[in-house]
Amino acid sequence: MATQTKDFYRVLGVAENASADEIKKAYRKLAKQNHPDANPNDAAAAERFKEISEAYSVLSDDAKRKQYDQMRRMGAFGGMGGYGGGAGPRPGGGAQSINLDDLDLGGGGLGDIFGSFFDFGKRRGAPGARPGGPERGENIEYAVEIPFATAVRGGKVTVTVPVTEDCPSCHGSGAAPGATVNTCPECKGLGSVTFGQGSFGVSRPCPMCGGKGKVPTEPCPTCAGNGQVRRNRAVQVTVPAGVDNGGKLRLAGQGERGASGGPPGDLMLTFRVEPDRFFTRDGLDLNCTIHVNLAQAVLGSKVKVRTVDGPSVVLRIPPGTQPGRRFRIKGMGVEKAGRRGDQFVKVQVDVPEELEGDARKEFEEFAEAAGMRH
Repeated sequence: MATQTKDFYRVLGVAENASADEIKKAYRKLAKQNHPDANPNDAAAAERFKEISEAYSVLSDDAKRKQYDQMRRMGAFGGMGGYGGGAGPRPGGGAQSINLDDLDLGGGGLGDIFGSFFDFGKRRGAPGARPGGPERGENIEYAVEIPFATAVRGGKVTVTVPVTEDCPSCHGSGAAPGATVNTCPECKGLGSVTFGQGSFGVSRPCPMCGGKGKVPTEPCPTCAGNGQVRRNRAVQVTVPAGVDNGGKLRLAGQGERGASGGPPGDLMLTFRVEPDRFFTRDGLDLNCTIHVNLAQAVLGSKVKVRTVDGPSVVLRIPPGTQPGRRFRIKGMGVEKAGRRGDQFVKVQVDVPEELEGDARKEFEEFAEAAGMRH
């Protein structure tokens, strides 16, 4: 029996040795094209957006990417034969059946890794859960872009997350109105089947019944018998003040719904902070650059400087200010964990390329009086 696989490099359209910047660039392009807000009522785009987010959540994390690459080298995308090549058959012949959830790599079951790479068609619950019994819903990992000011000061953003819900027509049974539900002939009601090549067999949810152990005589027309549908859920998220690029937030119970009355999973958000045209961030401090003309730098001046809070502050530029000089506005930086940084303002002096007429004459007189002409 063939397996359906997901190659995350292919999903993002990047090479195996792609850099982190190349992966990020590919993700942003595809996410923008397939975002649910840009494709309302498009189930295919919503599914594509979820795949893109899943791929990026793995390939953008060094530890996850390393583990993923190890699985690819073990043959996870080229059939199971290569994986079991070195181990002999079980005594007495026949394939050795492996329950993916029973294998451990230290810190996570092998089943968890395979489960994210192979499209098993149905969520797995806790180890030992029986088909049809209560199962905890899957966590959803989602990357969300937030404005620079929101990351610094905190605020609320609305995130549109594609989720799987029980079909409203059949209430999750997969059966059309009036149809009966019978024991699945493929798995004989077990909800799982064993497949494999060579010396190993792998247990997976039954593809015919999706792990339920039962199939309807007539599928529900709304969900095509799957018992579930995809829809977009709007979630309002409170962004904590001071969150940085790559910061994470867990929203309990906002993930996929649990099966058969099981608890829902969590929504795992990774923040991507949009760059600002004026500010850059250095820990808790903010940096910016303002431009003054030559007269302001020489004679001194007062200029308004924008702050991340919104209102501008008046900064005094003393006479004789040199290009590149930095001024500090105390307490106008990032606030986090009871600490607050400062805002540093760099002065850029704009020198005119050419002076004409009275302006040139006056500057020559000034230079001569100052002893700058020879």
